[in-house]
Amino acid sequence: MSRPPAPHGRTGRPPLTSRAQIVAAARRLIDRDGWEQLTVRRLAAEIGVGATTLYHHVRNKEDLLVLVLSDYLGQIERPRLPSDPRDRIVAAAIAMHDAAAAWPWAAEVVTTDGFVGLLDESALWMVEDIVAAAHDYGCTRAQAVYVFRSIWYYTVGEVLVRAHSARRRAGDLRSASLSHLDASRLPNLAAIGDQWATVVQQDTYAQGLRALVDGLLAQATSATP
Repeated sequence: MSRPPAPHGRTGRPPLTSRAQIVAAARRLIDRDGWEQLTVRRLAAEIGVGATTLYHHVRNKEDLLVLVLSDYLGQIERPRLPSDPRDRIVAAAIAMHDAAAAWPWAAEVVTTDGFVGLLDESALWMVEDIVAAAHDYGCTRAQAVYVFRSIWYYTVGEVLVRAHSARRRAGDLRSASLSHLDASRLPNLAAIGDQWATVVQQDTYAQGLRALVDGLLAQATSATP
């Protein structure tokens, strides 16, 4: 028996159905125009499908950002962490920092406490490792969350300040000079003057992180009955 002829359908680009296709197109748009410009309708136009087709897969801009961030974080290679809980926290936090520094817009998006809870499980290993290590050190789980949250605030602040400063100055360190200050009113800042620009450009994240982690763990464990 011969098969009936296939029904005639629409020709042209097929509708978008793949998560990988959505993520790839969204990343192209973000890299080109910035994450603030990402919308479902703009993404649909970027791909060449109707917005209605895309709404079958994502509800809104937040869904898109969660999808892209989860994919990005889930693909980051998980480092081998040391056995010592304190060192494990530091190593996981540095991995988190490096991931955010490589894609600063991601740090800017995840600046609300509730956003982390929207990410896929595969994207949360850094959070899990820090919380688990703090708990192994002797923190309660609530204290361990506080340790993570404090580290995240420090990390995202450092990443965003550096990213925004680099864009604004475009490499001109003179814009950060304090040589114009009145030494009679601000003697300490005026004394460092032209050195300020060089000092603030130094990468002290890991040094500050270790000090922060030591303080957080000491505070948490001293308060634990």
